[in-house]
Amino acid sequence: MDTRTQLLNTFKTRAFSFGDFTLASGKKSSYYVNSKKAIFNGEVVNLLSEVLWEMTKDLNIDAAGGLEVGAIPMAAVLAQRYAMHGKPLEGFFVRKQAKEHGAKERVEGVLKPGMRVAVLDDVLTTGGSVLQAISEIEKVGAVVVAVVCIVDRLEGAREALAKYPFRPIFTIRDFGVAPPGA
Repeated sequence: MDTRTQLLNTFKTRAFSFGDFTLASGKKSSYYVNSKKAIFNGEVVNLLSEVLWEMTKDLNIDAAGGLEVGAIPMAAVLAQRYAMHGKPLEGFFVRKQAKEHGAKERVEGVLKPGMRVAVLDDVLTTGGSVLQAISEIEKVGAVVVAVVCIVDRLEGAREALAKYPFRPIFTIRDFGVAPPGA
């Protein structure tokens, strides 16, 4: 079984559930992908970092990250995988709001003007969270070269992010769920 299929199977058993949920976008849903139930597991970290490496190694990126909380473990494991391949990569994350103390910055980690960035997120619905992160990344002067997510729920994120190359590992169809209106 290939790495992507192993990752999908693990997400299906650890992170996917049916019920009555309200998403970050405010939408109601009969299913939920709670990536945190998966991406803090050692086996999943290994699989995820390999899949992310395969999906980004052609991008010539200097950094990878996105909005807290989903992007934090993704950026960390991808930076480690790049190091394993002898390539430098900065990981970072964007705070939803600036801290009241310290440097009071929204971007944490090393992100400089001109850096080529892959924006990461775990599960995308409308793309609103990623657009918040992209806004802060572009304020720094970094260049977004792709958006990579674990699961695209097929509810508008691709369209909202149309000006950026979009690379989901999975869509909700991979979980056997038809998107709304399908």
